[in-house]
Amino acid sequence: MSPGPELDAQGWLAGARRIPSPNCDARPQGERVCLVVLHNISLPPGEFGGPGVEDLFCNRLDARAHPYYAQIHALRVSAHFFIRRDGELIQFVPCGLRAWHAGASQWRGRERCNDFSVGIELEGTDEVPFTTAQYERLDIVLPALRRAYPIAAIVGHADIAPGRKTDPGPHFDWSRLAAPPA
Repeated sequence: MSPGPELDAQGWLAGARRIPSPNCDARPQGERVCLVVLHNISLPPGEFGGPGVEDLFCNRLDARAHPYYAQIHALRVSAHFFIRRDGELIQFVPCGLRAWHAGASQWRGRERCNDFSVGIELEGTDEVPFTTAQYERLDIVLPALRRAYPIAAIVGHADIAPGRKTDPGPHFDWSRLAAPPA
């Protein structure tokens, strides 16, 4: 039995829909991925299923499309993966490159978590539980990452940017991961 989809040499996951984001760059020389950071996002806030996240990560968010977008349309951010409520998996940045998802962050005394992490955005908010389909997709993505990289921990954005970030939020059920956080 196959262990599941694999990452190719650049870090693209087989089976994920690719929408390349320009918001990425090379990892520092010699830096290896050892951390997975889970986030939540919805655009507009609290609304699911639209193109807002894709548009934000690809620098094409229309500031006039929603009042909230006027505040964020100029941000240059991305994540490696985005898991929609229905479990659809979109990959914006190959794992071999640094996505811009963590911002000012620190893990176990190391600053700049983007340098050594993979970012996974879950379509959601702090106010609602995530879907079974999202947990099922995580149970495919996380083992693939563990096969490709020496993953030491799976953490929330709140864990690496406490006081600044709260995601994936209180409704994320860590016990539902096939491979619990380190």
